[in-house]
Amino acid sequence: MGFEIAPVMDTRFDALLAKVQKAESLFAADVNACINFALDATDAGRADLSVRLLEPLSARAPRNAKLWQVLGLAYRDEQMMQQANAAFAKATALAPQDALIQLGQATVALESGLPSASLFKNLQKIAPGNVEIILSAVSALDAEGQLDAAEALLSRTLEQNPGWIAGHEVLANLRWSKGQQDDFMAGYAAALAAQPDNEALHLSRYRSLTRANQWAAAGEAIAAARARLGNRPALIAIAARIASEQGALEEAERLYASIADLDDPGVAVQRLRNHLKRRRYEEAEAIGLKLAAKPGAEMVWPYLSVIWRLKGDARAAWLDGDPPYVRQVDLGLSGDELSALATVLRGLHNAKAQFLNQSVRGGTQTDKPLFNRQEPEIRALRARVTEAVRDYVDGLPAYKAGHPLLGTPRGRITYAGSWSVRLRSQGFHVAHHHQQGWISSALYVALPEDLGPAPAGWLELGSAPAELGLDLEPYARIEPKPGRLVMFPSTLFHGTVPFADGERLSIAFDVAMPVR
Repeated sequence: MGFEIAPVMDTRFDALLAKVQKAESLFAADVNACINFALDATDAGRADLSVRLLEPLSARAPRNAKLWQVLGLAYRDEQMMQQANAAFAKATALAPQDALIQLGQATVALESGLPSASLFKNLQKIAPGNVEIILSAVSALDAEGQLDAAEALLSRTLEQNPGWIAGHEVLANLRWSKGQQDDFMAGYAAALAAQPDNEALHLSRYRSLTRANQWAAAGEAIAAARARLGNRPALIAIAARIASEQGALEEAERLYASIADLDDPGVAVQRLRNHLKRRRYEEAEAIGLKLAAKPGAEMVWPYLSVIWRLKGDARAAWLDGDPPYVRQVDLGLSGDELSALATVLRGLHNAKAQFLNQSVRGGTQTDKPLFNRQEPEIRALRARVTEAVRDYVDGLPAYKAGHPLLGTPRGRITYAGSWSVRLRSQGFHVAHHHQQGWISSALYVALPEDLGPAPAGWLELGSAPAELGLDLEPYARIEPKPGRLVMFPSTLFHGTVPFADGERLSIAFDVAMPVR
């Protein structure tokens, strides 16, 4: 349907809701009209309207499996996972042979932290060879600690389909997290032998290597790709990035200049980074300002913050706040509540190493939406966190057009991601930022008795990535305390300082950019 103009959608909603509430009897056509509206509304980011319409309708058409399915999808979109699971249970009971309903039930269970491996196993019987279902089945096996079974399923599927890019990358990630750093790339060689001209496969091998920070091996992989496929612009851009990461800054700029006409925002950001390493702040800023005026600007705001601070430009205060838009809150969690929460979180850290492309060093980070889980400790925490986020948002300055934090609606709080981090001795986060978030966070659950001399283990906000080699002090260093929540704009680079010994257990989340 596309995205409807809001008044038109509201008019449809009002008419349908009135019929559901007031009509003495509903015909099948009326029910179908409500279901179709709900599909349109959810597609347009208005799943709240879908819920408001279908909840009363479900009482009047309780045996309509499609209705429960669409209501379950709307609940899921609204992150009401308990209700979503219940709706899909009713849909499945009414239509046990419907593959799409079964897929919805399995997916919602997986995202809620509930057992789902058996559900996906049944789906594979209905749709054998469906790689999207296989990926979900792998995720379910991983979540239930069946890592060897997940690896075996991926390996079997890749033998039959060596060009399956997502499968190769998930398998590399899985093997790395299992501690198999020596053979995490196994499978790419055989796949490239079978499909040597598959550019996507060459690029996938490069991505998996760089996510593991194996830049020398990545350089060899791209050199092999260029020898086989020629000097395609995408391959030259990658060669430039690798040169920059290895310190060959002038060679990197020469390569970037040779593909200056390539319209790729990701490549533009990498060239901006190379300019920063060369202390060419004006050239870096020019790229940043151009990207900031386009969709996807979230990837470049943190760099503009760094550039403007290095230049002493007042726009840094416009972007980050003066003082920065940072808030610390004590959630008032008791010792018993923190202890119970820590026990739940420790049970989720079953990997031996961090997943590829995460900021964690010397620890592990969970990879599924923590706040969707159904443990009472998690659900209670989410409610308390949402109240704190609401207070933070309500306390922000007035709307400011064009601003990534202040220039948005300030409606219902939802989460673009949520996870737990468990750092061990000398563990830390490299400086990074979250492109998918609006507001980011750190919530401390358990800490060693002695982190070491300050600022060991502290959070740094506004620090530049170390690999850029810039002399820039962070805006703030914040001491972690159990129960302390720190909230800040997702456009700020942030990282942590290594600490002496023990366990540093925390939760982080990104608040999603509001759409209403």
